[in-house]
Amino acid sequence: MEHVKCECGHVNPHGTFFCESCGKPLEENTEKRLLDMRYEGSARRSQTYNKTIIDKIWAFFSSVKVGVALIVITLIASAIGTIFPQEMYIPPNVSPAEYYADQYGWAGKLYYKLGFNNLYKSWWYMLLIASIGVSLVICSLDRVIPLYRALKKQGVTRHPNFLRKQRLFSVSKVDDADDVLKRVKEKLAQRHYHIREENGNILAEKGRFSRWGPYVNHIGLIIFLIGAMLRFVPGMYVDEVLWIREGETKEIPGTQGKYFLKSEKFIYETYEKGKENEVFNAAIDRVGNGTVAKNYQTNVVLYKRVGPIVAGEEPKLQKIKEYKIRVNEPLKYDHYALYQVDFKQNEPYKMAFQLMDKTSGKSFGNVVIDLHNPKSSYDLGNGYRVELLSYFPDFYFDEEGNPATKSKIPNNPAFVFKMFTPDKPKGEVSFVAIQQTIEPFGDNKYKIKFAGLETRNVSGLTVRRDFTLWILGVGGAIFMIGLIQGMYWNHRRIWLQRVNGEVWLAAHTNKNWFGLKNEIRRILDGTGLAMPVDQADEETKAGQGGQMHGAAQ
Repeated sequence: MEHVKCECGHVNPHGTFFCESCGKPLEENTEKRLLDMRYEGSARRSQTYNKTIIDKIWAFFSSVKVGVALIVITLIASAIGTIFPQEMYIPPNVSPAEYYADQYGWAGKLYYKLGFNNLYKSWWYMLLIASIGVSLVICSLDRVIPLYRALKKQGVTRHPNFLRKQRLFSVSKVDDADDVLKRVKEKLAQRHYHIREENGNILAEKGRFSRWGPYVNHIGLIIFLIGAMLRFVPGMYVDEVLWIREGETKEIPGTQGKYFLKSEKFIYETYEKGKENEVFNAAIDRVGNGTVAKNYQTNVVLYKRVGPIVAGEEPKLQKIKEYKIRVNEPLKYDHYALYQVDFKQNEPYKMAFQLMDKTSGKSFGNVVIDLHNPKSSYDLGNGYRVELLSYFPDFYFDEEGNPATKSKIPNNPAFVFKMFTPDKPKGEVSFVAIQQTIEPFGDNKYKIKFAGLETRNVSGLTVRRDFTLWILGVGGAIFMIGLIQGMYWNHRRIWLQRVNGEVWLAAHTNKNWFGLKNEIRRILDGTGLAMPVDQADEETKAGQGGQMHGAAQ
């Protein structure tokens, strides 16, 4: 694109509306009385170049409408992601597809199929975040570079048409212009204007830094988005759920096999009516005696793996520390924090059964089944043996009437046993669930009888590690600085110029015209210069008069 040379000698980029130096309109438009001062009339790349694919991409992302649309789409998607819990928060060892369908019906099934169950780690959500970042960068560069160039190169002596087409403009005839301008300069200095002079003309300016407020906002948002995207980099951010049972030692998720945790004991305490103060007693009456939680904690031991990770080999663990994890009192080590967030009491752990003769009631031995790690066969001696054909930890009948399980958690365990005895070498099959025994293949001589249940408590812990928090904090702080910078200050300029024995005054601000008018009124008080007229009001009145005249015709 060719550059445009003004009569003052300054060379302007193609697409500039008025000269960056003297302010002369480069494309005269008699219909518009006022100059468009956005970005100081400078040429923006997105509005000047539109030939190559790079130009078209730049123009697309430089659009404020596109940026707002991307933000709105991301907000809507984020809101949808909170309708149902994310996959990381559903119970462990559960099929996500079945969980959402069982818990939330067709809506949950659709939610899972559309991928909202793992929204914040999905590729398209990350693409939306990246697109917002690209839009912010291109929007900023497309505007801030020409704006900076124009403000830096602006001259003191401006073209008469530039002054005439400012919103606030006046012409005054005075006898002693030097004395008048001297008094005006003193008042401008008292109001902290930066004053420049050239050939007896004056440019007074203050608050230019407020023009950069929106771009400081953009920098803060970009840093914030970088921090948000870094959360998907391995090791930068961990937010996992760990369900651990009493006596169990498990690898802490998100530590890449480096740390292990053992649950020694879970403690649950409630407020007891009559043993607390009046406030708690009243709360207990409202909620119910014995149901108001006072404390729940997990006594744990933290271990660290020693040596390299070898597949299939039991890890060698070194004890690090013992700790009592309570609500708001997490276990912290090596930037990791484990919070007590949930619990489950009396989860079935082991179930005991007896192999018995149905007629005589004689017992031939006990079978104890670990519900989390059941054996396939149990030898009772003397030729008596029980095989576990099928195990349904969370038993239910499916639509076809067949036994199935909702999850791997033993919420409602059921079993299919095959009983082998000396007189029944081929075995008999028995289906056993809680409080029911079914013989699917005829009348059996022997039966499996429930003999006892051992339970244990389960602790729900959240594992967190966040190296991005300070980046998010810096981005948020910069954003607030830009917000304050652009909201509570404004860029004001006043031009005073001698033209054919008259003093022309023009003024412009990026916002708060009422405040600028009041300030100019105080500056001009007693100087003999006329108060500038708001030409925007005159344009409005002229437009309304034209409409009324047209209606009358």
